[in-house]
Amino acid sequence: MNESISDVFGSLVKQYHLGQTAAQADWLIGADIVGPLLKPALRSMTAPGTANKHDSQPADMAHFVQTTSDNGGVHINSGIPNRAFAVTAITIGGPAWQAPGTIWYDTLNDPRLKPNSTFAAFAALTLKNARTRFGATSSEAAAVQAGWDAVKVPVQ
Repeated sequence: MNESISDVFGSLVKQYHLGQTAAQADWLIGADIVGPLLKPALRSMTAPGTANKHDSQPADMAHFVQTTSDNGGVHINSGIPNRAFAVTAITIGGPAWQAPGTIWYDTLNDPRLKPNSTFAAFAALTLKNARTRFGATSSEAAAVQAGWDAVKVPVQ
């Protein structure tokens, strides 16, 4: 989750700086720092596994990579929650740093979030925080559910 959180908030800063909505954003991580071997970017939040010819990130839990390298796959598997956030933000619409960013920020500050939380635990907290802030039947809560559904992370 730590790599995904870094990507999410880095993308929010970039989008805020450029004045982009979620629909306008390219959702690419590291596009302006990679050399020719990794063009166009290090990672794609909307299409994990497609950022460059070496990108092997899975786009959903059905393709989760079990590995002992990469600290258990923290970089490889970060595409899963990255895509969940991007789908959430695009579904909500408007600037991603508003409702979607607020939901993820609320979740980071939630005392129920633990250092060893799983994707499913994080997903459940994002949905709880969306419902708390925006309402149980809000479009924001539905978008969070849609984001996690898109990456096949069960939300309870």
